[in-house]
Amino acid sequence: MRSRLSAFAAVLVVGVLTVPASAAQPVSPQSGGKTSVMVARYDFDGRAGAVIDDTGKGHTMRLVSSRGGRLRVIRHGSGQALQFPGRCSGAKCPHAVLQSPHSADLNPGRRPILFGATVRLPAKQTTKGQNVVQKGYSKKGSQYKLQIDGLMGRPSCVLVDTAKGGIHLARSAISVADGGWHAVQCRRVGTSFTVLIDGAVRGVTQVPAALTVANKAPLSIGGKGAYRDNDQFQGALDDVWIQIG
Repeated sequence: MRSRLSAFAAVLVVGVLTVPASAAQPVSPQSGGKTSVMVARYDFDGRAGAVIDDTGKGHTMRLVSSRGGRLRVIRHGSGQALQFPGRCSGAKCPHAVLQSPHSADLNPGRRPILFGATVRLPAKQTTKGQNVVQKGYSKKGSQYKLQIDGLMGRPSCVLVDTAKGGIHLARSAISVADGGWHAVQCRRVGTSFTVLIDGAVRGVTQVPAALTVANKAPLSIGGKGAYRDNDQFQGALDDVWIQIG
């Protein structure tokens, strides 16, 4: 009989996901306000190969892949994490991303939003662009995103308004590309947009009070999608979460 770890890995490889009973509500890593709600969270510890939304709101993830892209289940502490495809150049690189369909409760509008993930990225795996978690696209519709860009491996947080207003980016002053695990968080409250690394503020920018994020794009983890220019994340991820309000 296969272990839970190997069963989970097998399901991720073929991209067939099932939904077990929902888990208990997690505790928020930070607080956005009195009405703040955790709208999605993934600890990758689900039974029977499921990548479920631990909040019970049903934002189940499915694997989207191309060119043999796979996600490998690894141990992280007492639980599990996911290893994404490693660094690769050329036209035949494997791509693997998790996606959940659009849902209106994942759009913050003008409200505060906090989102983040626990990441591990070796220095030799950095590239010019790696997307950790996102909803929406910078050139169409609006967006919120956590990414790790550049050879230095510095995380940054992105907001793009529904109106034409350009890309608003809060970039960390330090790198996380050292092969260790780091908790990275993006936080928009009012006009302040902040990136935090392991609980410490590492970058801040100002955004318009009226900046609105509302789109019909899927929620994606590990890249934009499975196509060639997908900004594939090439490290390991655990505890991906989004909180609004």
